[in-house]
Amino acid sequence: MIDFHTHTIFSDGVLIPSELVRRAEVIGYRAIGLTDHVDASNLDFVAPRIIKVAQELNRRQKVLVIPGVEITHAPPSEIAELISEARKIGVTLIVTHGESPVEPVAPGTNHAAILAETDILAHPGLISKEDAALAKEKNVFLEITNRSGHSLTNGHVFRMASETGAQMVLNTDTHTPDNLMTDQKAEMVLIGAGMSRKEADRVLDSNHALLDVLKARMDW
Repeated sequence: MIDFHTHTIFSDGVLIPSELVRRAEVIGYRAIGLTDHVDASNLDFVAPRIIKVAQELNRRQKVLVIPGVEITHAPPSEIAELISEARKIGVTLIVTHGESPVEPVAPGTNHAAILAETDILAHPGLISKEDAALAKEKNVFLEITNRSGHSLTNGHVFRMASETGAQMVLNTDTHTPDNLMTDQKAEMVLIGAGMSRKEADRVLDSNHALLDVLKARMDW
């Protein structure tokens, strides 16, 4: 499993990073992104610590730890600036919290995040066809999620991506240990979104392709 979207005690997850990574290793993960929630209030506090812990863990265990952040509930007008600042700090992976149907995310968040070229638009809810097409143009990955509630619109995200050619990745949005998933569970989530096995395999291939891009950014 390659999972780009998880949370630790640096935001609203329940595990310290080392335990989260160890639990992922035990169930067969190849790579894991640590993407705690940030906005303008805490980006400069959280991001350097995630980078530091990723560097330390990558010296000691097999699972590749990718330092990232999830820009969460930021006003759409601030998203581009936050993405730019996160990249200046040295974060490898930028996830942006999309317009999930179970949270009051500001309208326009999906569009602003895609325009600013976030790496992944997390749980983008009832994303418009126009924004899905823009995601293809900007090479932004749309997330299929295992997270309860957010996953309600997986089928719609899959349909919009299929109609526009936008790329998708599968993530867990882990907050607690039971949110991590095996390869078997991953396949079930994708097929449950309405995909054929061949289509599910293409999404998993996209996880591998994005991992290659992120590894190239990690020059330490």
